[in-house]
Amino acid sequence: MPSSPGGSRLTASLEIVAQAVAAWLEAGPRPLILGICGSQGSGKSTLARGLVERLGVPAAILSLDDLYLGKAARAVLARDVHSLLATRGVPLTHDVALGCSVLDAVKAGQQVRLPRFDKASDEPLPEAQWKWVDRPLDLLIFEGWCVGAAAQADAYLNAPVNDLERTEDPDGTWRRAVNDALAGPYQTLFARIDRLALLAAPGFEVVQGWRTQQEAELRTTLAEQGRDPALAMTDAQVARFIQHYERITRAILAEMPARADLTLRLGPDREVIGES
Repeated sequence: MPSSPGGSRLTASLEIVAQAVAAWLEAGPRPLILGICGSQGSGKSTLARGLVERLGVPAAILSLDDLYLGKAARAVLARDVHSLLATRGVPLTHDVALGCSVLDAVKAGQQVRLPRFDKASDEPLPEAQWKWVDRPLDLLIFEGWCVGAAAQADAYLNAPVNDLERTEDPDGTWRRAVNDALAGPYQTLFARIDRLALLAAPGFEVVQGWRTQQEAELRTTLAEQGRDPALAMTDAQVARFIQHYERITRAILAEMPARADLTLRLGPDREVIGES
């Protein structure tokens, strides 16, 4: 993995997860679909890339983020269901059918293109730019902020969890639509996961800092590509954006450790402070 100030912390996560995945692969069957869940900025993508390099088996990565619907499709949801669905992120804003078809193709050992989404333009990349997998895989890593998440009981949806819900979803229409999607089509998608690993943040409070760091890195990347760094979000935009994710993230941290196959409890600097 590349050297960085947080390199030793990320290496610790990689060592633990790699040992677990190697044992799961040994036990079979293959291909194994590994779900990695973790809040924004928790290190999912870095961990996934490290696992592919470390394990030395035919492997690929699919991010839940790469299943996002484009702006036009989300505009229809915003018109027909709730205005907050114009913003990518929560269940209902992904192409679940595409995700199911990709995972099914991997399970069947078929050639498949892995979709890609460009966050700077907020649009899926053209299919010609998707990653081509032309051989059977032993491992497909499916990573994302709510991969494997469960829906909440209706009673938990009554009270808003933040200002976004309080002021822009006062009657709960948005959060109930999102929860219904999570209870239905998303469970069909997540049922294709064989093993689930959770990178558990110490609390939602750290997520804004982690996500702000991601946007700073995106600005650097855009500049290096000759693109406009202003395509990345400002700190103020990040603060509002993450409120879309708060409800489900808090629910994941509360309930998923009891059922995940592996949970790494992270500290504020993403250091591993425990595992189960």
